[in-house]
Amino acid sequence: MEPLISVIVPVYNGEAFLDQCLESIAAQDYARLEIIIVDDGSTDGTAAISDRWAERDSRVRVIHQPNGGHSAARNAGLDAMSGELMMMVDSDDVLHPDFITALLNLMCRHEADIAVGGYVAFEGAAPNFGRHALTGDTRLLDQHQALMAVFYQHGLTHSPWGRLFKASLFDGIRFPLGIIYEDLAIIYPLLKHCQRVVTTSRVLYGYRQHANNSMRVFSPRRTAVLDVCENLERQMQADDPQYLKAVRSRLLSAYFNILLLSNQDKQSDHSELQERCWQGIKRLRGNCMLDPRVRLKNKAGIIASWLGRSTLCNIIGRNYQPKA
Repeated sequence: MEPLISVIVPVYNGEAFLDQCLESIAAQDYARLEIIIVDDGSTDGTAAISDRWAERDSRVRVIHQPNGGHSAARNAGLDAMSGELMMMVDSDDVLHPDFITALLNLMCRHEADIAVGGYVAFEGAAPNFGRHALTGDTRLLDQHQALMAVFYQHGLTHSPWGRLFKASLFDGIRFPLGIIYEDLAIIYPLLKHCQRVVTTSRVLYGYRQHANNSMRVFSPRRTAVLDVCENLERQMQADDPQYLKAVRSRLLSAYFNILLLSNQDKQSDHSELQERCWQGIKRLRGNCMLDPRVRLKNKAGIIASWLGRSTLCNIIGRNYQPKA
């Protein structure tokens, strides 16, 4: 029998795009789904939209809960799921019609624990999946290779969307509450449960970009990435030093991102935060420059940093585009 796949859709005040998201899930050519909508205390029409979907599609279940944030909503879905496989879809995003079939076939063919598809960022009505190739390059990674790819930022992100998981990977693992970058905080234990990851460059997921995306502007909450990465550095020093250089490369990226993004925000004084980032850059840049696996973007930042903090911000900041 085909495995049951749990699809978790956390949503808060998502009435503008929720219907489109759910339509793309319901239209998958793989039918054996349980679709778990977690309404995280929405104050708009999200609850009514969710309940209408549950009335018309027996595969849909709705959890209404007080607002607890994105992690709390994801965790509620994890607690409620019963599928052998699972996936998460952000409520403003859209799936290619072949998303599940393509990733399930890859997972089975390569006996993988996680299958990851390519994605396209879009604004407006819908992603243009039609302009992308129907096939893509496939890459098979073992546990070590997957962790190195995530921390060195070599084509594998820590985001939970856009991929299919064996549900058992989340046994004993839940997202930490009250922070963003909650997915980066769990990627190490998650991949330590994993034997193989298979990826395809075929575009299967539409990631919506709009003014409300928290990763596009500076906010104090974004500094959580520093805490998460610094905690990972301490953990690798104590428990798993083979990943220490890779984690430091990721931490260096975080210092660059927060320094440059906070520098663009002229409304508040971020001098203490910027000093934290600058000291971190100076601490890590020498070893990272000598590490052949550190990505070129970081090495360009290191070179600019040797010209001074203000020069770094001026040179790189002109063309800087914050990333998730």
